Amino acid sequence: MNFTGREDLLSRLREGITMDVTAVLPHALHGIGGVGKTQLAVEYAYRYQGDYELVWWISADQPLLVRSSLAALAPHLKLPSAAVTGIEDAAAAVLDALRRGEPYSRWLLIFDNADQPEDINEIIPRGPGHVLITSRNHRWEGVVDTLAVDVFDRAESVEFLSRRVPKAISTVDAGRLADELGDLPLALEQAGALQAETGMSVDEYLRLLTEKTSQLLAESKPSEYPLSMTAAWSLSVERLKEQLPEAVELLRCCAFFGAEPIPRDVFRPLSGDTADVDDPQAAGALRRILGNPILLSRAIRELGRFALARIDSPSRTIQVHRLIQALIRDELTAREQARYRGEVHLLLAAGAPLDPDDTANWPRYADLLAHVTPALVPESRNPTVRRMALDLLRYLFVSGGYQSARAFAQQFLQRWRADSGSDHPDVLSAQRHLGDVLRELGEYREAYDLNSRTLEQMTRVLGPDHPQTLVVTNIHAADLRARGDFAAALEVDEEARRRHEAVLGPVHPWTLNMMNNLAVDHGLISRYQRARELHEDTYLLQQQNVGVNGVSRTDVLSSWNGLSRVVRLCGDYPEARDLGEDAHAYGVQELGAEHPWTLRTAKDLSIALRRTGRIPEAIELARDILSRYERIFGKDHPDTLAAAMSLANALRSNGDIDDAFHLAEDTLDRYPAVYGADHPYHHGCAGNLAVLRRVRGDVIGARDLDRASLAALDARLSRDHHYSLTVATNLATDLVMLGELDEAIPLRRDTLERLRTILGREHPVALAGAANLVADLYRAGAEGEAKSLSEETLDAYARTLGPDHPDTRVALEGRHLDLDFDPPPI
Repeated sequence: MNFTGREDLLSRLREGITMDVTAVLPHALHGIGGVGKTQLAVEYAYRYQGDYELVWWISADQPLLVRSSLAALAPHLKLPSAAVTGIEDAAAAVLDALRRGEPYSRWLLIFDNADQPEDINEIIPRGPGHVLITSRNHRWEGVVDTLAVDVFDRAESVEFLSRRVPKAISTVDAGRLADELGDLPLALEQAGALQAETGMSVDEYLRLLTEKTSQLLAESKPSEYPLSMTAAWSLSVERLKEQLPEAVELLRCCAFFGAEPIPRDVFRPLSGDTADVDDPQAAGALRRILGNPILLSRAIRELGRFALARIDSPSRTIQVHRLIQALIRDELTAREQARYRGEVHLLLAAGAPLDPDDTANWPRYADLLAHVTPALVPESRNPTVRRMALDLLRYLFVSGGYQSARAFAQQFLQRWRADSGSDHPDVLSAQRHLGDVLRELGEYREAYDLNSRTLEQMTRVLGPDHPQTLVVTNIHAADLRARGDFAAALEVDEEARRRHEAVLGPVHPWTLNMMNNLAVDHGLISRYQRARELHEDTYLLQQQNVGVNGVSRTDVLSSWNGLSRVVRLCGDYPEARDLGEDAHAYGVQELGAEHPWTLRTAKDLSIALRRTGRIPEAIELARDILSRYERIFGKDHPDTLAAAMSLANALRSNGDIDDAFHLAEDTLDRYPAVYGADHPYHHGCAGNLAVLRRVRGDVIGARDLDRASLAALDARLSRDHHYSLTVATNLATDLVMLGELDEAIPLRRDTLERLRTILGREHPVALAGAANLVADLYRAGAEGEAKSLSEETLDAYARTLGPDHPDTRVALEGRHLDLDFDPPPI
């Protein structure tokens, strides 16, 4: 790189960055376009690289993509990659690691071309390392420490040209040239490249520059572009046109991509589809270049020779400065702009992989994503381009980039609704993707409203049996589950499964996902044996087809974990633990330790460990899961709440009552904001808190909370539900502790009978109900009945859980067993 001068600026920058001892503040370089801010940042990083353990560059002109750039840093910090955890999760992990200084405390992050401070200020890490920002916006002065970057002084300009055109320009001529170009570094680079490549004399260049400047003034070129830059660029383009006219076509095409590097492989032959091009005949020149690999390679080389593009051979990318891009676009008519933009849309669509669910394709999608907004992709009405846009939404969703997915979906919808109407199939598909994202973000109410509207529209426009309508029907059932309407969700999914099989076939990936969701429905209404059958069938079919026919590893892990969970709910704790360990190992290996489904599998594994009596292991795993969830999703995400309650239950099982109480109390307070105050999960978790109140001595408070929770669960689910009977079991114990045996024993008998009917006579939960009744009967003086029931119950414990299980020991000692509730995934 031909870096010249700037020694004073570099010294001031270094002094400002290193003088912060107590609080390391970000620093910003600001100035007009073309003044060399980026080059100064590059030189700083190069010159002081020995002082840093890590240096990372982030293109910040598109705020939506900053998290993607941060996420790409994850493997270098010994964190799971974005391909494993998703963009949002990986970016959050990176920021946390940087703030803590682990594993590196001496790091440098450069945010290049950041515009509005409010767009990215919240995700700029404050930690032991250094942050450097480049921007044309002077408003950074009020946010971080800033350093103004101006044009070269004359000596720097002369030195720069002398290096750029060695032995071909005198000091006097360099000064004359710098004077005319206003000492603007980018304009000097253009002039130096033209002279170095053509041998043009300074006198001739100055004559042409004067003529071009007069012409530009007459044409009233935009004032935001330095006139010297505009004139220098214009001369370079004219000479390029003389050398190779086709290269100008390619340059104009590049002007409608983003300012980030453009993958070389995007420039491939286009044929046939000109629906997105305003003037198909005029588009032929560009298409001839793209169809001729020799001519294309030469054109790319010429752009590099004249400093009109930066060619990076190792990464196989082409990059055009954003100021040059703007100048090129401004010289074109509206008709010409539409033509080039349309071709770029088609190039992006042709360069996109076909399967966004395949993790191998995610890096290519990430490369293309940087060009979606600058290329105005939402404006395209071409079906191929819109299909690519929808695939990008899917990529962001499956990779975990939920916030970016929501922002892009909203962009597409705003434009597509205006261009095509609210009932267009593309609009409905984008709404479907947005609804999926909102649900994953835990915004259940908004997701329900949008998906209900989309389902109505799709049914009316596409018909009830269209594949897209079937997908949204499935989504609608998930929304019902999130609202606590478990029976309604089951009814919707049962009908949807019949239609999936009729339209798509019994082993289509969407049908198999439908079966998995139907299994979840049965589990949520306590039909655990039926749920087990469906989960097992789904898992076996998906495992047989993974990697083919659209079945993904995420699908396999979801059904595998569902099977493990329902086996546990059926009372087969050791089998559930074994399944859970296998499923978790699969998730870590195939998707990574922090993939959302790996985390859900780990949470269910921690519960299985607790149920089998391996409580210390359960606590250790539960703590790890909760810390990951809080870091990745925040404290108020549904999965974080479930992980917190799981840990509270494990702590109670270990006798850590106060810690369990405070965690459960805080978690319960957060539930209504996510699910609503009358959701079954809220009432089930209230039952957990009631147990902790009792064991801390507040028996009356426990009884009152259990009464309220049971009444609410009876109203939502009926008494014949596992959740209701769990709270009823604990309420009976509250009553016994208060001496209210006349009410407690009838409640205990009724609850036990219902538990045996729903779960089975030797289910561990039913055995707990029987053991508690034994303790109550002894207390009431009914020793004969108590002894008979005790023998039967202890024999069953020995057969199911074994003599050394904690529950068996409690039953042997004649103490009460408390039941708890762990919220499953929706």
